[in-house]
Formats: sequence, C-alpha cells, structure tokens
Amino acid sequence: MGQLVRVPANETQRLLAVRSLNAVHSSPTPELATLAELARGVFETPYAAINIIDEDWQRIAGQAGLKIAECSRDMSICTRVVFDDELLVIPDLVEDSELKAAPFVLEDPYFRFYAGAPVRLENGLPVGAFCILDQAPRRFKESEQQSLMRFAQIAGALLRLQKTNLLMGIAENGLRTAAMTDPLTRFFNRSALEGIVDGALSAAIADDRGFGVLYLDMDGFKAINDRFGHNVGDEVLCEAAARIRSVIRIDDIVVRMGGDEFAIFVPDLPERHTLVSLSERLLAAFRAPFIVDGGSIFARLSIGAAAAPQDGATRISLLRNVDAALYKAKAAGRDRVAVFGA
Repeated sequence: MGQLVRVPANETQRLLAVRSLNAVHSSPTPELATLAELARGVFETPYAAINIIDEDWQRIAGQAGLKIAECSRDMSICTRVVFDDELLVIPDLVEDSELKAAPFVLEDPYFRFYAGAPVRLENGLPVGAFCILDQAPRRFKESEQQSLMRFAQIAGALLRLQKTNLLMGIAENGLRTAAMTDPLTRFFNRSALEGIVDGALSAAIADDRGFGVLYLDMDGFKAINDRFGHNVGDEVLCEAAARIRSVIRIDDIVVRMGGDEFAIFVPDLPERHTLVSLSERLLAAFRAPFIVDGGSIFARLSIGAAAAPQDGATRISLLRNVDAALYKAKAAGRDRVAVFGA
C-alpha cells in the first residue's frame, strides 16, 4: 500500500543533496542516534528517528526506542514531510484516510500518532525528516511543535557538519572518484558515463577499434527487496558485484545504472562474439544461488549486447540499442543474452 504523494518540482536537486550524504547516511550515526534518544525522552514517546528519503527508500540515519526497519519511501509518512517541506502532525493515524490501513497501524508496532519536521541541508533542500511516533493518539501542543522543528534543525546541522568533515578528509582526486562511485557496489555510477565512458568510446572509434557494451538486469531482484527487505537486497547486490568482477577483464568499465541494472563497457573489443562469450560467463556466475542468512536466493541475469560503431557511434545510441537487446532477452524467457540486430 503506497501513499498518494505529489513529487515536488525540485526533486532532482533534492536527490542530488541526498546523494551528497551517501557516505554519511549509509548506516546510522551515533550522534544522530543520541539526538533521537534525547527527543524520545523530551516528548515521552516510544520512538524517535531521523530518516533520509532517497529515490526509492526511507533510510534511517538515527533512531531510538523501538527498532524499526527501513522501508520503501512510498510506505513512509516521512515522505509527506519531505515532499511538502513542512511540519506534519497526525494526532490519530486511524483517522487518516490513506494511513489507517497501513501495516504499522493495523499490526505491530500499532502506531497511532505521528509528528515529523523536515531536515534540511545548507541549500535549504529537505533530505529527510525528524519524526516521533506513539502507540496512542495524542494532542501535540504548539510548544511541542516548535521543539520538534528545533530538533530537526539540529539534525540538519549535524548532517552538514559530518558532510563537511568527510569532504575535508578526502583529497581532490579522491573526491572526484568518490563522486563517480556507487557507494554500495564500488562500481562507477552514472556520473562516469560522460566523464569516462564517452572518452573511451570516442577514442575507440577514432582508432578504428571495437567497443562493446553489455546491459545486465537481475531477474527477480524486486521480489527479493519486497520479501526480505532492503538490507538483504543490498547484500545480494554486493555479492552480484563480486561475481561481475570475477568475470570481467581489468580494462572493462562497469557502471551501476541504478537499482539492479549494470552496464559493462568493453574497450578494445576483438570481435562481436566476444560479447557473447563474456555474457555466457556472467550468466553462469549468476545461476548459483545467493546465500544470505543461511538461505538460498536466486537472482539470475538477462543481458543485452551491442557493439560500436555498427550498433551506435554515440553512448546514447549504443545504450538505446543495447536496451532493446535486453528487452529481447527478457521476452525470450530471461537467463540469456540477446545481441542487438542478431
């Protein structure tokens, strides 16, 4: 069950601000957890938290009291706070038309009250919310609302301080690399497409050398996230990255395109069939189950393949065509590779 929330017009800029916190909010920080514990005592509530809202998830930067797992941002009340960029108080959740049927209301922990205030960075963009929840309805006085907003201001200041300290500790070259690196898999992120891939592709075409690309999509990954949760999904992605590294060459460029999708760019491609051979090794690597908490989880691959310049002389055209090949692989039954134009 999701909420009907309006995505703000500045969502792209807001997400850039969120990504600037990647190294800070990848796991709960002790300072923010201490602040949440202080708020829990002040408001006499069983739960307080500072949550960061990214493009998909509510991530916990600090919490106190009950132990609540991270969840999809569509399920999070804090998403309302962030998107509206204002204080939100719901005295009784069962009287809210959208939230009254939420699992956290009908089932353990049986929340009835919510209050949240936006947490902002130095640019004024809200990256998350400072929230308190109670298992009983309650009135929230004006003075309490002001106090919660002050807690949110302090949380924002702590995030800004942690971000500043992080940036000061990274050399200029390391900072550029970090900006293009996915913090979970340690592969490049989409920022590297223009910064690295375009140059490698242009050089290959200018020198009349082959240049290939594979587009990988993990079959069934969404079901893993939905069933086992975000943390297990992250473990699977980390293991997936290790399997990809075990197959590719040292000069191959891997970019995490988002979620469970990866692009592998292959410079100095000797012949088109090399992409098929590489794909077959990747498919074999992913047919083994992922072992998480003693259980076996399967997430195999579908792969699209294309080569420059015959399938595109620019990154945009090459990615468009390799995506079409990936669609063919999925339509043909998944767990296979499809080559564009074949």
